[in-house]
Amino acid sequence: MSEAWIIDACRTPRGIGKRGKGALADQHPQHLGATVLKAIAERNSLDTAEVDDIIFGTSSQRGQQGGDLARMAALDAGYNTQSSGVTLDRFCGSGITSVNFAAATIMSGMEDLVIGGGCEMMSTFGLDGNQSPFIDSDNLRLREVHPQPHQGVCADAIATLEGIDREAVDSLAVVSQQRAANAIANGHFDRSLIPVYKPDGSLALDHEEFPRPNTTLDSLGELKPSFEALADYPLDEEGTTFRGLVLQKYPDLKINHVHHAGNSSGVVDGAAAVLLASPEYAKAHGMKPRARIVAMANVGDSPTLMLNAPVPAAKKVLTKAGLQLSDIDLFEINEAFSVVAEKFISDLDLDRNKVNVNGGAMALGHPIGATGSILIGTVLDELERQDKQFGLVTMCAAGGMAPAIIIERV
Repeated sequence: MSEAWIIDACRTPRGIGKRGKGALADQHPQHLGATVLKAIAERNSLDTAEVDDIIFGTSSQRGQQGGDLARMAALDAGYNTQSSGVTLDRFCGSGITSVNFAAATIMSGMEDLVIGGGCEMMSTFGLDGNQSPFIDSDNLRLREVHPQPHQGVCADAIATLEGIDREAVDSLAVVSQQRAANAIANGHFDRSLIPVYKPDGSLALDHEEFPRPNTTLDSLGELKPSFEALADYPLDEEGTTFRGLVLQKYPDLKINHVHHAGNSSGVVDGAAAVLLASPEYAKAHGMKPRARIVAMANVGDSPTLMLNAPVPAAKKVLTKAGLQLSDIDLFEINEAFSVVAEKFISDLDLDRNKVNVNGGAMALGHPIGATGSILIGTVLDELERQDKQFGLVTMCAAGGMAPAIIIERV
């Protein structure tokens, strides 16, 4: 079996995902995807006719994001029409899965040059209607077997079950903001960050738009929990609620609501691309690898709690790699909600100075289908900056899943 090498990675800045407020919110998602595809091609002098496939993660595939965004973005970027594209959905885990699929096709010997990545314009969700399948009243059979609440309610339920209090989740959110501010000030994202220009050539965005570096424990303490009222909002004529869905599986649980806008992932727009090649192709075309794919894994966990799969995913990918936790120099665990990262660190007894060292989604935002690809590029840049070897990336996904990947800097 061949290896898969990471040749390069790039991404857009993350813009606030609200129409009328975010700098990217008036851009077409195909344009955002085309921005990173064009950059990855130009940075590496690609003959795009030789790109075997482009695999994009996009979770909300409707409206402007429907119609195979990977293929449309490639055409918009001026790629040769021989270069094909496919778009997938593993909810929040889509951006890791797209890179894993790209690597797998290379490692199988079926392809030589593939781009994994993702794009998500969260500013379009409200306009295009992103109805969740988990509360579909026409699918009561699945709901009865596997009730799947709102993810914010799940986060509060997990915090309650784990005994993680408001101070703990707020403290981690402050650290995320501080680390992101430090990373931005010291140029830790500069190698991967690609400015977005509007079709008329004017600048749309060239910096992270979401961070709030002045965040403190006191300022977070003033925020009311976001999901307490939502937990009791009636979903249908029968009066089903998200809280009721949790109680179907945990009937005695009295949920302590600790999450709010400041310790949950930010709603943003963004795109990313990761270029992978077989060693044979890379050597023949003078490409210098930056990393190799060591192992990949997928895990499912409780659909009702939904956010707990990253820990078993990390354990599984380590086993596949033949590595120990102590071998991993840097971890990226998506901060979908503060409790996800806090539980990950606690359960695996990790050194906090190795986890999300440049901040995470609480400070920088979470463009659903793109985030995993962004994190792979982030950990690669940081491995190079710190002269380290192994990085592990994982994240929770709706339905109770988590993909994971381990890369080794070359």
